[in-house]
Amino acid sequence: MRIVDTGAISECVYRLARKACLSLTPACREAIGRAKAEETGAAAFALSAVLENERVAQKEGMPICQDTGMSVVMLEIGQEVCLSGAPLADAVNDGVRRAYRDGNFRKSVCDPLTRVNTGDNTPAHLHVEITQGDRISVAFLPKGFGSENMSRLYMLTPAQGRTGIVDAIVDAVRVAGSRPCPPVYVGVGIGGTFDSCALLAKKALAREVGSRNAREDVAEIEREALEKINRLGIGAQGFGGKVTALGVSCEIAPTHIAGLPVAVNMQCHCVRCEKEVL
Repeated sequence: MRIVDTGAISECVYRLARKACLSLTPACREAIGRAKAEETGAAAFALSAVLENERVAQKEGMPICQDTGMSVVMLEIGQEVCLSGAPLADAVNDGVRRAYRDGNFRKSVCDPLTRVNTGDNTPAHLHVEITQGDRISVAFLPKGFGSENMSRLYMLTPAQGRTGIVDAIVDAVRVAGSRPCPPVYVGVGIGGTFDSCALLAKKALAREVGSRNAREDVAEIEREALEKINRLGIGAQGFGGKVTALGVSCEIAPTHIAGLPVAVNMQCHCVRCEKEVL
């Protein structure tokens, strides 16, 4: 049994948050570069501005986007790990609180009814999964809500099948239009239940842009959906063009014989996700 003080998790969350808010993931940066090479006119200009914005953000140590998001923290904790110290959620929130204070990041978390801001970007949205081994995998996503607000959950019938899944993904992007600051990265959950399907979609956004699901039938859905999305012509920032989405990533889980849940979690062009293993 490996004993891990939750203070180490707090420090890890702090490091990841400070880094994530300042830069695109490498895979996202490369995808935007490829998109820029395909575009002309206003779309190409918009993508050039995105890349220049990141360069300045890293040079000056400033957030790459003013919306430094709601902190989403995903932990995979090996079952041979014994946690000690402060309660896990408290440790995670402490890391977020200090990172947003020290980084001068915008605090965006508030009560949903009174709209009173919590003042420190906590609580984080924490997901914990127990896995094999004695390691802890930490992923930090600062999730902006311009794109989050464009996310959708579809409760399809089994008869709608693969075609219905692809149609739902494309429909979500079409309806969103320019509002989620395209080119978007689309995370998709297929199966599970009403709630777990949405979590699958969020997990999909933690994958590298351009990666493919190990299941060939799921990877084919990713490819087809991306191709159809990029035929919509929405383009970078809604200026029109060939690239409306940088990628589509799907995660899948068994579901009930009577259902086919599909969740589409939208991410803007500013894909920010940092990971570390403790």
